[in-house]
Amino acid sequence: MANTSDIYKVTFLNKGKVYEVFVKQVYQSDLYGFIEVEEFIFNERSQVVVDPSEEKLKTEFAGVRRSFIPLQAIIRIDEVEKTGVAKISSGDNVSPFPVSLVASKMDSPES
Repeated sequence: MANTSDIYKVTFLNKGKVYEVFVKQVYQSDLYGFIEVEEFIFNERSQVVVDPSEEKLKTEFAGVRRSFIPLQAIIRIDEVEKTGVAKISSGDNVSPFPVSLVASKMDSPES
């Protein structure tokens, strides 16, 4: 994921909502279990109509250089030709993927 003209649409769960953002950099983090995203892209349109969902995302990620997203929160990462509208939607039909990184004593073969 090294080409500087690449654009990625990252869809992930956050606080029970589905976030869809556009970024220029996506890579596996040195922090175990996280994906790093950098260089957020928001439409800089000079339209009268403003999408409140995109404005909320712009405000939430204002000043953020890099974001670390847990692997289990990632729904999808797409390489796209151009940006779309970043948005937040309800996560009614999506639930987090259950992940256990540490085996319990009951899961161990010795018990």
